[in-house]
Amino acid sequence: MGIKSFQGRRAEPEKAETPPVAVSDFMSTNLITFRQEQTIYEVMDTLMKHQISGGCVVDEKNKLLGVISEGDCIKHISDSRYYNMPDDHNTVKQRMTCNVETIDAGMNVLDAAKKFIECKFRRFPIVKDGKLIGQISQRDVLRAALNLKGDNWRT
Repeated sequence: MGIKSFQGRRAEPEKAETPPVAVSDFMSTNLITFRQEQTIYEVMDTLMKHQISGGCVVDEKNKLLGVISEGDCIKHISDSRYYNMPDDHNTVKQRMTCNVETIDAGMNVLDAAKKFIECKFRRFPIVKDGKLIGQISQRDVLRAALNLKGDNWRT
């Protein structure tokens, strides 16, 4: 006669809820943006006041037109001094980067980290139907990594 087990059927272990990993879960949506007609000095003032390194350039319908950064402003200062040109009338349109690479809001934030390494950008705009809906920065990816600390990096 065999020994019978009186142990009941074991319940499936509860799976821990997977933390959010999409770019949309970590992107910034309250953005400081710029217009093409603004002067470089207005941009520099805004960058300094808000302690940011750049921002998206949009039109009145929030369509992404480009980005303007500290580097673009520094290039403007350097060029105007080198060529001894007055720089009061230089606008964002003249200095912004127009061919902007974007990231999809549904992309895994860890894949976004890899894209930051490959492209060497500080931020990527996130666009939906041509309109700016957010931005992910290297700092946002660091925040995501701290949030996911100890979890499976392959989620």
